[in-house]
Amino acid sequence: MIPFNKPFLTGKETVYIEQAVKSGKISGNGMFTQKCQKYFEERYGFKKALLTTSCTDALEMCALLADIQHGDEVIVPSYTFVSSALAFVRQGAKIVFADSRTDHPGIDENKIEELITARTKAIIPVHYAGIACDMDKIMEIAEKYNLLVIEDAAQAIDSFYNGKPLGSIGHMATFSFHETKNINSGEGGLLAINDPRFIKRSEIIWEKGTNRAEFFRGEVNKYGWADTGSSFLPSEIIAAYLWAQLENIDKIQKRRIEIWEQYFRGLNYWAINNGVKLPFIPDYASNNGHIFYMVCKSINQRDQIIRYLKEKGIYAVFHYLSLHKSDYCKSTSGENNLPFSDMYSDRLVRLPLFYELTSDNIEFILKTINSF
Repeated sequence: MIPFNKPFLTGKETVYIEQAVKSGKISGNGMFTQKCQKYFEERYGFKKALLTTSCTDALEMCALLADIQHGDEVIVPSYTFVSSALAFVRQGAKIVFADSRTDHPGIDENKIEELITARTKAIIPVHYAGIACDMDKIMEIAEKYNLLVIEDAAQAIDSFYNGKPLGSIGHMATFSFHETKNINSGEGGLLAINDPRFIKRSEIIWEKGTNRAEFFRGEVNKYGWADTGSSFLPSEIIAAYLWAQLENIDKIQKRRIEIWEQYFRGLNYWAINNGVKLPFIPDYASNNGHIFYMVCKSINQRDQIIRYLKEKGIYAVFHYLSLHKSDYCKSTSGENNLPFSDMYSDRLVRLPLFYELTSDNIEFILKTINSF
């Protein structure tokens, strides 16, 4: 069976983990944490980068930094992972779900403004498959209504909008280093802050509500409980693993994009003849090779393709179920009519895409799909 995903190991992960263990500092915010954070700040221009144990944790930090209160409204696309909404629900927010675009699973930027009320506090654009939302349009809306923009860039490492790194445009942003992501540390995440007014408080929230980070830098002579927070920072073991991945990011990205492009070339003619849509990338967006998906003409065709590929030894999968259709949201938010989110839930299928997928593997997958 060709798996859907296989985490890539550079070979240095265990070397750096051993270094971290032998350093005697493995509880977090040590040498490897600081190396990773500095890397993100310098490469992508984030004003502050903080490693977290997951992207979900980073989103929860955003909800705290945004001072989300009971009854505040947050606009989130329905076609996304539950964490994009859950982090704000935990703070008492009402989630206002937005539909997807007709040409891409990302949020329909033209539908955002009509969802804004006097209670709206933030917009959460999700860069699905690493493909940028129209950030100029979203930032203009946010400025007009004095809203925060928190980029859910879980899938968007090393991806760009008009040359600007994703995660560097909104007031805050979050990334995932789950084993399914281009750059992984098993579990792990990152909070990126671009608005200076959130920087100082972010470190306090990150360090269990204390000003310990300032203490370790010698900026204060003692530390104590200063604010709300939690234990969001990861251990040095996770950071050491991540550093090995970051050292190889260009090599990893190059190979993933090559695989993506091989799929696109090899399936274009078949897709046209079978009523299947291949990924659309707007002119303003780059491609980071995170996901190669197809949008089938019906749920029946999608299920048949997944079943057919599995019979041939290829593991392809669908993706999100619309959050507005979940049992939890139907009981709290009522009914929503979001036809394009539902369309992607019913028709989208993802093909295997990982660094060690060989050219022979890809040719076999292409041959199999073209024979469907």
